Amino acid sequence: MGKDLISRLNKGPVLCAEGYLFAMERRGYLQAGAFVPEVVLEHPEVVSQLHREFIRAGSDVVQVECQKMFEEQIGWAKEAGVDFIIAETITWVEELKIALKAIKDAGLIAVCNYAFRRDGKTREGILPGEACKILEDNGADVVGLNCFRGPKMTMKLLPEIRKSVSCHVAALPVPYRTTEKDPGFLNQTDEGCDCIPGGNAFPVALDNLYCNRFEMAEFAKECADKKINFIGICCGAEPHHVREMAVALGRKPISYKYYPDMSKHYAHGTDKTLKKHNTDAAKTL
Repeated sequence: MGKDLISRLNKGPVLCAEGYLFAMERRGYLQAGAFVPEVVLEHPEVVSQLHREFIRAGSDVVQVECQKMFEEQIGWAKEAGVDFIIAETITWVEELKIALKAIKDAGLIAVCNYAFRRDGKTREGILPGEACKILEDNGADVVGLNCFRGPKMTMKLLPEIRKSVSCHVAALPVPYRTTEKDPGFLNQTDEGCDCIPGGNAFPVALDNLYCNRFEMAEFAKECADKKINFIGICCGAEPHHVREMAVALGRKPISYKYYPDMSKHYAHGTDKTLKKHNTDAAKTL
């Protein structure tokens, strides 16, 4: 990555994988609900491995988990020699301004992302473009959105932000098919299932609403086309999503070695070495 995020963004997209808490819960190392990341203390090897998986899939950015005050977090991060700080999943302008000030006081590059609610406004009632302009005016280097909304509902808000600011823009949706009716994933129902306790699919029964890798690839390409260069994926992310996004951006990450090649599949393939009785049978499978 190097030491200057802005120089990298000026040259093109940077890919950032998030969603570690959801990934840990699915693997059985973290309790849904409180989402307190005890896994960092109890199973640090699992945390390290998941970071490796996202890196292999093409993520340019590695994030840590912290729950302390902004100043304490930033102090630790600066001592560790991080390249930049991300303050995100925040719904209040004033709270994000506090985090931003702490980052800039430490002399670090600041990426500041809002999580917008159903009404598409901050908790103070400010629209995305204006809310992000406030951060840019206060010294943010990158502004944008993360979490809550799926790719389509995130993309809905991005043009206004891109038009309102001159700095780089970030976009890191959750990989779920949220809708106009329910733009955020915190209040989703699964009409195909009547056995979800309480009826709310969030957070552990969102499986049927999951975006596939190609949907996330399309989101990455659309971001790049709109000059949105800090591109990523939040809660629910898996390495296969990240890899497809990296490929969509013209890259071949480490795990591209195992990129799907259905031409070799015994029934659906087209390779000349395949047996005809198998490929013929594909029509009856």
